[in-house]
Amino acid sequence: MKKNMSTADRAIRFVLVIAIIVLLYAEIVKGVFATVLGIIGIIFVVTSVIGWCPLYSILKKSTLKRTIAKE
Repeated sequence: MKKNMSTADRAIRFVLVIAIIVLLYAEIVKGVFATVLGIIGIIFVVTSVIGWCPLYSILKKSTLKRTIAKE
């Protein structure tokens, strides 16, 4: 797995996870929607920690800036 997520992308996902946790803890969202948000939050945490997003790979996208090696 080649990393394809920038630091900013990973940070944004963590902020979204915190917002999801607040919504779930305060019981602002309930039922199926809460379950879906919980699953999305888990996916965001995992992808942020490893720095690789499977959807980005499928779409051949990357937010990670590549450095050009100087010769």
